[in-house]
Amino acid sequence: MNLVQLIAQLRGQMATKLEQRNGIATQLTELRAADTVDEAKVEELRAQKAGLDAELDQMQARVKELDEEKARDDAADRLSREVNPGAQKPAYDKVARVGAEERTYRKDKDPKGVSFARDVASAFLGDYGAQARLARHSVEEEVERGLAVQGAQERAVGTGAFTGLVVPQYLVDMFAPMATTGRPFADACEHHDLPPTGMTVNLGRGTTGTSVDDQASENAAVSETDYDDTLLQINVRTAAGQQTVSRQGVDRGLQVEDTIIRDLVKRYHAKVDSNLLNLASTGLTNVATAVTYTDASPTVEELYPKIPEGLSGVEAALLDMASGENIAVMHSRRWYWMQNAMTTKWPVISQPNIVEKTLGANYAERYGSGVRGVLPNGTPVIVDNNIATNLGAGTNEDEIYLGDKNEFHLWEDPDAPLLIRAEQTKAASLGVLLVVYGYYAFTHQRYAHARKIAGTGLVTPTFTGV
Repeated sequence: MNLVQLIAQLRGQMATKLEQRNGIATQLTELRAADTVDEAKVEELRAQKAGLDAELDQMQARVKELDEEKARDDAADRLSREVNPGAQKPAYDKVARVGAEERTYRKDKDPKGVSFARDVASAFLGDYGAQARLARHSVEEEVERGLAVQGAQERAVGTGAFTGLVVPQYLVDMFAPMATTGRPFADACEHHDLPPTGMTVNLGRGTTGTSVDDQASENAAVSETDYDDTLLQINVRTAAGQQTVSRQGVDRGLQVEDTIIRDLVKRYHAKVDSNLLNLASTGLTNVATAVTYTDASPTVEELYPKIPEGLSGVEAALLDMASGENIAVMHSRRWYWMQNAMTTKWPVISQPNIVEKTLGANYAERYGSGVRGVLPNGTPVIVDNNIATNLGAGTNEDEIYLGDKNEFHLWEDPDAPLLIRAEQTKAASLGVLLVVYGYYAFTHQRYAHARKIAGTGLVTPTFTGV
């Protein structure tokens, strides 16, 4: 067992001992408050508590000793890297796994995170058992998911009164397929880990290339153009939401905290996705080049040619930097309108895996589950209801976005996409504050390639029968 595992194991054992000790302290208080005090039982419990206190003191001293040893090893490692940059990290820097002890919060026993949510709220009302369970969970997360989680927790602490808690990973995974508007486009983007520090992501972007030309004559100067680039700075954004929970809701409500936290998580993901599409200046609608479709009586047969037109612009912008993984992103009302259409015309050129005499294919997937279908030219469709439907002069238009999915870039925190902070900030009114937040950054502008189909041809669709 390496140092990190040993320290984590000791801290987990301390959390368990502390929970036992606090339970005994509660029993003692209840016994002493009784009309008839059972002195023998009191002495027995006092002895047990004293024994646990002695064990906790020994374990605390042992953890301090191991922390100091680890700090010395870290210092030696840093010095070694200065002298020898190729030196390997100590073995305890590798991610460890907890397999011997049962996790505090488990998907099979608490699939919706009710126990975790209740402990978050209750811990800040003075519930020592909840505090001990959260402490043990933090140790488990640090060991299970690596030292980076410890760094995320440290960065989460803004003041001494605020404690950063890492949400159990299975709850984060559970919230990925969102109800409401969710994050279909965000999930389709090219994902990157957000850097651990800083409030900007910086990318170099070439603006002037070199040149090659035929030499005019022997010994004549050959073509020369200096390569140049510029810095693309992308702001790190913070999405956050809060809710004050009443003490009555915590004490007597049924799944109150779970419902609130789940809704906050949903709103967080939906906001990130909406900003990717609609944010002023940098959202996809504001950086994509328009392909106009104007028609007082729009039809799918007339709309479809605009899609290859837009994709031709995407390819012309990317050239050999294109991945070939183009996508179309549209509102659900537009996708169903296209499915509703009837036709007697088909593309002249057939496409792989597209049935002859159909305008594309519907995969019959539910909302937010990825690719919903494919267009006649083979372009996958992402349906996203964060696309605005109040655009245009009549405030009744939506848009269709086209681009290379690998050039829609999204950076998110790799350690804990969501943190929950709780503090009893409104004690006088018996309130507990819950906050969900996360950091992210995005850009669609590494190459100015995206296209959008927009215009009066994309007004509120009319569904007609045969």
